[in-house]
Amino acid sequence: MDCNPRSLLFILHLLMTCVIPAFPIIYPPNEVNLLDSKASQGELGWISYPSHGWRENWEEISGVDEHYTPIRTFQVCNVMEYSQNNWLRTNWIPRRSAQKIYVELKFTLRDCNSIPLVLGTCKETFNLLYLETEDDEGSHFREHQFLKIDTIAADESFTQTDLGDRILKLNTEVREVGPMSKKGFYLAFQDVGACVALVSVRVYFKKCPYTVRNLASFPDTVPMDSQSLVEVKGSCVNHSKEEEPPRMYCSTEGEWLVPIGKCLCNPGYEERSSTCQTCRAGFYKSTLGNMECSKCPPHSFSHHEGSLHCSCEKNYFRAEGDPASMACTRPPSSPRNVISSINETSVILDWSWPEDSGGRKDITFTVLCKRCRGVVANGNNSGTQRCEPCRSNVRFLPRATGLHNTTVTVADLLAHTNYTFEIEAQNGVSLSAPKMRQYAAVTITTNQAAPSPVTVIRKEKTSRNSVSLTWQEPERPNGIILDYEIKYYEKVGSDYEEQETSYTILRARGCNVTLNGLKPNTAYLLQIRARTAAGYGASSPSFQFETSPDSAFSISSESSQVVLIAISSAVAIILLTVLLYVLIGRFCCRSKSKHPDEKRLHFGNGHLRLPGIRTYVDPHTYEDPSQAVHEFAKELDASCIAIDKVVGAGEFGEVCSGRLKLPSKKEICVAIKTLKGGYTDKQRRDFLAEASIMGQFDHPNIIRLEGVVTRSKPVMIVTEYMENGSLDSFLRKHDAQFTGIQLVGMLRGIASGMKYLSDMGYVHRDLAARNILVNSNLVCKVSDFGLSRVLEDDPEAAYTTRGGKIPIRWTAPEAIAYRKFTSASDAWSYGIVLWEVMSYGERPYWEMSNQDVIKAVDEGYRLPPPMDCPATLYQLMLDCWQKERNNRPKFEQIVSILDKLIRNPGSLKITANTTSRPANLLLDRSSAEVPSMGNMGDWMDAMRTLPCKEAFSGVSYSSCDTLAKTSTEDLKKVGVTVVGPQKKIVSSLKALDSHTKNGPVPV
Repeated sequence: MDCNPRSLLFILHLLMTCVIPAFPIIYPPNEVNLLDSKASQGELGWISYPSHGWRENWEEISGVDEHYTPIRTFQVCNVMEYSQNNWLRTNWIPRRSAQKIYVELKFTLRDCNSIPLVLGTCKETFNLLYLETEDDEGSHFREHQFLKIDTIAADESFTQTDLGDRILKLNTEVREVGPMSKKGFYLAFQDVGACVALVSVRVYFKKCPYTVRNLASFPDTVPMDSQSLVEVKGSCVNHSKEEEPPRMYCSTEGEWLVPIGKCLCNPGYEERSSTCQTCRAGFYKSTLGNMECSKCPPHSFSHHEGSLHCSCEKNYFRAEGDPASMACTRPPSSPRNVISSINETSVILDWSWPEDSGGRKDITFTVLCKRCRGVVANGNNSGTQRCEPCRSNVRFLPRATGLHNTTVTVADLLAHTNYTFEIEAQNGVSLSAPKMRQYAAVTITTNQAAPSPVTVIRKEKTSRNSVSLTWQEPERPNGIILDYEIKYYEKVGSDYEEQETSYTILRARGCNVTLNGLKPNTAYLLQIRARTAAGYGASSPSFQFETSPDSAFSISSESSQVVLIAISSAVAIILLTVLLYVLIGRFCCRSKSKHPDEKRLHFGNGHLRLPGIRTYVDPHTYEDPSQAVHEFAKELDASCIAIDKVVGAGEFGEVCSGRLKLPSKKEICVAIKTLKGGYTDKQRRDFLAEASIMGQFDHPNIIRLEGVVTRSKPVMIVTEYMENGSLDSFLRKHDAQFTGIQLVGMLRGIASGMKYLSDMGYVHRDLAARNILVNSNLVCKVSDFGLSRVLEDDPEAAYTTRGGKIPIRWTAPEAIAYRKFTSASDAWSYGIVLWEVMSYGERPYWEMSNQDVIKAVDEGYRLPPPMDCPATLYQLMLDCWQKERNNRPKFEQIVSILDKLIRNPGSLKITANTTSRPANLLLDRSSAEVPSMGNMGDWMDAMRTLPCKEAFSGVSYSSCDTLAKTSTEDLKKVGVTVVGPQKKIVSSLKALDSHTKNGPVPV
């Protein structure tokens, strides 16, 4: 092979351009090139030295790589001569900001042993040198100025074989240079006799490249050679703020280390791709942070990008303290099922939660009290009630606003006064939507009540044996003051140790009294209380007075006796005058104090009613029934009554609904009972007897009589209209839909009405849920005061005796056996009504016949507690069903018991246990006498009476024990989804379970 150096250079050039693998070059981002020979498209223009003759040293050659990209290389191969010293110097390279420089060399080098006929000294290394300068020195070149960086040797050298096989091994070497301080530098390559090709030269320095970390941008940073790490402060990206100042450290290797602090996107922006970008429409972000934008909550929207919050839809609102993430809400609907329980001059209001809470849980209730005085006529002959806010001394317990419970007690009302209570449910947005606020209203009339105490007492005259006193009428008389009771006694002991030994009681019609027969020079204590038709009020605070001391003269002398006689005569004259004055004053006071309702003292039947004391008068004692009707009922003009429709039929005729419009009064809805044509005198008398009875009653829980029509046909009885009809059908229609406290409120109203009737001396005789009417405010009122009508369509419903028909299932044993009807027998009937209410209109004693009921009750059987019945209410039932009538509670006691339950709703949570009730004597009777369930098949047959009988058509159970464990969830699976039938079936299952253990029970 030719060993000419130029031939060798050609071979090297051929190998480098044809066999050296070439790939696209991608440099690391933290390396900044100062020089890259492969990037130059033209001649590099480097200086070689020496340069003379054919002994050319480093030679620049052009070529292409495999992508046909032109490249420039330098080659030298003067191995055929001795003492080689060939230099190649780069152009001047600006240092820029770098202190440490990296030089990367790619080259090939031939093994000297593979070169034949080498005449000189062959080397396999070359030297790398550099020179720092402030400026470019051009072609000026001095070898001694350069500093050696390193001797470069090849890791791999090629041989003759490699030339034949066209396999060339490329070497890469990297050297560090620095620290540098001048503006630029030169690199030089010294060849001392090697055959080498310098394929590429790259000069670069390292930096920490621009980056964004934790939403903070950090600029390009060149590490300092004098220290290991450089602290760099970052800048928050657009639309962000510092949470903690962002910092990082740049290492000498161009790597970012130890990130500290971060930035947060502004409200309305979210982090995406290391930037803060606006929230899309329909999304929002209200706070500073790097969380994603949130979708608008329900009932809100955002139509623009970058929203801080979402606006509420129409009729939806946010409260001031609501977070932006909370759904927009609206005010709640009005409270439901308002029940009022009136107790003299106080009322307990109870209601159910609103059907629509508006989407919030912060519901409170506010009760507004209005006092309604009468009717103000309008131009169209109609009228509106004139109402004003209640007095400030009306008390609300616990309070009138901000109520969290659904009950409130209103006290210190006026007696016989109309009040309207508006109950509003409020939540956090109610104030934002005043036009959407709703309330439930209930109107009540307070009962008669005892007067408040006398508070002002004055001493007018005092003598040694008497004293004259006057006082002011009580602040709240609550009716007509009938008289005053004056109680006084001698004071014994100190002010702190008063002892009442014996006392004297006087009564006065007016507001003054003179007390005689007192001891001279003695202290007395006195108390006064007023009386109305409702009874005595509370006593006044004790009032102390003292009589005058004895006169300081002797009666032994003759002159003293004359004086004494003269004084006595004068006193007698004065006393006579005072006596006449008192009699005249009492007569006048008595005439003025009469209530309009008390002007009629004598009745056509010869009865005498005392002023202020209301007593029931039996209309059957009148010879002429018309006289009784006109005595107690108001005659109406038939033209004032408009009948709308027929709603039912009674024994004497039809029952209709209609309207009553009296002159100067507002039109009201009424119920109208008509007497059918062709009636007899007895039928007319019996028909009007009920009106004569109702006309004597005035109570919010007694059906109100508006009047009668007797002077034209048809004869009519007009009463107030009760929208919800009879209580038993109303409960069956709304099975299991009321709370325990609401049911107790209904029962309390019935008991209050019965207490009023009992106080009047009236015995109802037919108290049952079917004879209780319910209005739109769920107020229950006692009705049906006729005694000779058909009680039920079922012929077995009444047990006929010589005295008339008796409702067996509701009547006390003594009334059935001996016709002993008293308030105690009404209490027994009330216990049955209580059972009906708690069982939602269940038929008492189920399908037992009247004869069986009479015999079972007589032997001690009592109805079991209804499903989920509170234990206190079941105990009240049992008390009402005491066989000894004197042991039954009075209606006054029943009202008191129910009031305590209403004030303590927690006591209703304890339900009655069917196993703890008194033993039923009926359980010991033979199955031949009473229908019983002898086996499971009998029970399944009994299910035909329930509305879910189809659900049991394919059901089979292995034992009664298994059947008794059936739950409401099991019943739902077989199709029984209504709450009422579920309760009835579970109750029947318990009875069946009791039967398997104790004997047969009634179905």
